[in-house]
Amino acid sequence: MTKSERKRGNKKSKDQQRFTSDTSKSRKFKEPSKSSSFLDKMRARLSGGHFRMINEKLYTCTGKEALNYFQEEPSLFDLYHAGYKMQMSNWPEQPVNVIIGWLKKKSPSLVIADFGCGDALIAKSVENKVYSLDLVSNDPNIIACDMSNTSLVSSSVDVAVFCLSLMGTNYQSYIEEANRVLKSGGWLLIAEVKSRFDPNTGGADPEKFSNAISELGFKFVKKDFSNKMFILFYFTKKDKQNSKRKEIEWPSLKPCLYKRR
Repeated sequence: MTKSERKRGNKKSKDQQRFTSDTSKSRKFKEPSKSSSFLDKMRARLSGGHFRMINEKLYTCTGKEALNYFQEEPSLFDLYHAGYKMQMSNWPEQPVNVIIGWLKKKSPSLVIADFGCGDALIAKSVENKVYSLDLVSNDPNIIACDMSNTSLVSSSVDVAVFCLSLMGTNYQSYIEEANRVLKSGGWLLIAEVKSRFDPNTGGADPEKFSNAISELGFKFVKKDFSNKMFILFYFTKKDKQNSKRKEIEWPSLKPCLYKRR
């Protein structure tokens, strides 16, 4: 074998080693990617499991109990809202956006109380003064409270909003609190999951729900069933409140529980 042939052979051998080494590195690089993908899926499942657990808790306890629950472990609130956003991402239309669109057509001078505000999207989207209320505050503009007992002054609000937030077993006390803080002629807007108002599947009768709110001191304006996922109720507070009204029969609202996928 000539000297020239030996050089070519050595070069070929080195190239093969380099190729083998590069291939090995490539495999090592790809393996963590598969592992990371698996871990991400596991984290998503765990997160989804925690969301379902917290969600069920909120639907089956009082507002005060929910407040204490999150005060003991505030991080659960962030976990819940992460799961909530994931669920909402599957909806073709968000009820909060419908409400924001409605508010933008009204005077920016109207004062709003957003009961169960979440990440306070309404306050971030309109020019109005908005009292953003929820169980936990990670934002100085959000008031942490039990929604049945807020710090708002009586007859100080023009619009009260409940957007998917009538979750407690004492939900009627939230509406009573809205009645207290609303001015005469003020608006009450309620958006809820549609299945909660389907009597055929164990949901409440929307007529009985509207009648109960009317007995509290509101005038029914309209309800919107046009959306596939949610229903919207519109009321205004009557000028004259009946101080001697009989006990109101509030329909039970079934919990909105998510199935494990």
